[in-house]
Amino acid sequence: MFSDRFIQYISFEKRYSPHTVAAYQSDLDQFLLFLSPPDGTHPVLHPSEISHHDIRNWMAQQMDDGLTARSVNRKIATLRKYFKFLMQEGVISGNPTSRINAPRVPRNLPAVVDGDKLTQMLDGRLTIRDENIFTDTFAGLRDKLVIEMLFGTGMRLAEITGVKHPDIDLYENTIKVLGKRNKQRIIPLNSELVSLIRRYVEAKKSENFNNNSVTLIVTNKGADAYPKLIYLIVHKYLSYISTQDKKSPHVLRHTFATSLLNKGADLNAIKELLGHANLSATQIYTHNSVERLKSIYKQAHPKA
Repeated sequence: MFSDRFIQYISFEKRYSPHTVAAYQSDLDQFLLFLSPPDGTHPVLHPSEISHHDIRNWMAQQMDDGLTARSVNRKIATLRKYFKFLMQEGVISGNPTSRINAPRVPRNLPAVVDGDKLTQMLDGRLTIRDENIFTDTFAGLRDKLVIEMLFGTGMRLAEITGVKHPDIDLYENTIKVLGKRNKQRIIPLNSELVSLIRRYVEAKKSENFNNNSVTLIVTNKGADAYPKLIYLIVHKYLSYISTQDKKSPHVLRHTFATSLLNKGADLNAIKELLGHANLSATQIYTHNSVERLKSIYKQAHPKA
């Protein structure tokens, strides 16, 4: 009951994105199931009965199940917001998460792919058995657009699946993106991406799909693209140019930001393009740039 009220609150009053709401719902469901397992061994009937010990025990179970500290921290952030809401509603008098210390997250550098190899693949200069990697079909054109858009705009996975035709201005060469917490931003499009979008739109029309979806990226049958499809497309094509384990849409977002920084782009400008709420989230890319400088130094300096 209380969790349903919370989900309605973040959905309609806070206007969180469907993706964020789904994540909060999943975290809460997992926590409440832990507190009240089906066998009835430890039923919790009211939020006021939940203590910081319960939360710590849940955190321990999550870590034992193999979740990373970063994932556990995200779930704890959900609980913090949930109990804060319950205090605002007068349901509880104290917040049990106030006595919770989040697990320390190791600071890993963002995974990126070689921008030059990626560009060669998109430009058709990288072939397999003298054939282009992207086939001359609707699916091939769509796949190329997915890679080009993610690399050319730095969009998140949830953002690219939400792009609709009216969001694209092919005269101003811009795209309107709905990011986290329903925050809109405008991202410029390069000329090659604009040309590819035009070709894709015409190909999409010629397919004569029955539903005429206004969503830009669609499946082979014309249905709205779903996150798993985008992930599979990215994983497939990054496998041609990279052997690293991470081959997700977020890798292309990282590559977009790192490429801009290495070319001298202002960090604040990158922050706006990525849709970060604060500069601290963007500053992690400076570490990639420093590592690149160290690598160049070691290769070029006679005493390195």
